[in-house]
Amino acid sequence: MKFAFFGTPDIAAIILDELESAGFLPSLIVTNPDAPVGRKQILTPPPAKVWAAEHNVPVFQPESLSLKNGHRMTVFTETNWDLIIVAAYGKLIPPWLLEIPTYGVINVHPSLLPQLRGASPIRSAILQNIRHTGVTIMQMDAALDHGPIIAQKAADIPAEHWPVSGLDLDIGLAHQGGALLAAVIPEWLAGTITAREQDHTAATFCTKIDKHMSELVIDPNNLPAGHDAYQTLLKIRAFAGWPETFFIHNGKRIKVKHAVLDASGTLRITRIVPEGKNEMDWVAYFT
Repeated sequence: MKFAFFGTPDIAAIILDELESAGFLPSLIVTNPDAPVGRKQILTPPPAKVWAAEHNVPVFQPESLSLKNGHRMTVFTETNWDLIIVAAYGKLIPPWLLEIPTYGVINVHPSLLPQLRGASPIRSAILQNIRHTGVTIMQMDAALDHGPIIAQKAADIPAEHWPVSGLDLDIGLAHQGGALLAAVIPEWLAGTITAREQDHTAATFCTKIDKHMSELVIDPNNLPAGHDAYQTLLKIRAFAGWPETFFIHNGKRIKVKHAVLDASGTLRITRIVPEGKNEMDWVAYFT
């Protein structure tokens, strides 16, 4: 099988690991261009590109997949592709590309579609307190997360572990999605599995998450309790890893690294990173 893999972040690299473990190695990895990262804005390759270099797989990093002067990109048209796999690529796949591979374009989506269509299904599941989530393998069509479902698997998250951190759920669903994809590919190519139409009337949606959403409005001397505490905890857990929550105290930006609810249901922040300082204990900073 000759397939191209479209993906960019750590989630994509984890899915590539699962595919490789099952004996599937892409002939091409398509990922976003290198981008500046961190305070020093160092130009950094995306994780999928790093994975490709480690496995001697060619890489293509287009700024856009839109057609120029009506000509399709020769990297796709000069090869007889059997399949294209998309997992956290970060760009929409245009209709012309959907027509290229013999067995279509399939996508690993980290929600139980039609639930949480959109750019941030993992973090949005936590924000919206949706513990019953999972992964979907779907055949892509021209609409966003709209195509027929090939396979699904729910994530078994015990109630006592909820809400999990967004970073942990990223990793868990990436492994689960990659394993499910690897199991499905042979059946899909053999024609022994049939995709089913989504129930579009039941679709829900999520928006792209950015840094401007991560500020907490809290008083460190009077942390929220009850419903407000739980909603704040959901946000802290959802944004773990990126973009991470913060609040302003005495003009300083305080990043929240870890928090829990105590026995009375009051929010207890345990680890923080004050502006200009290293990570430290909450009590040590505020006493």
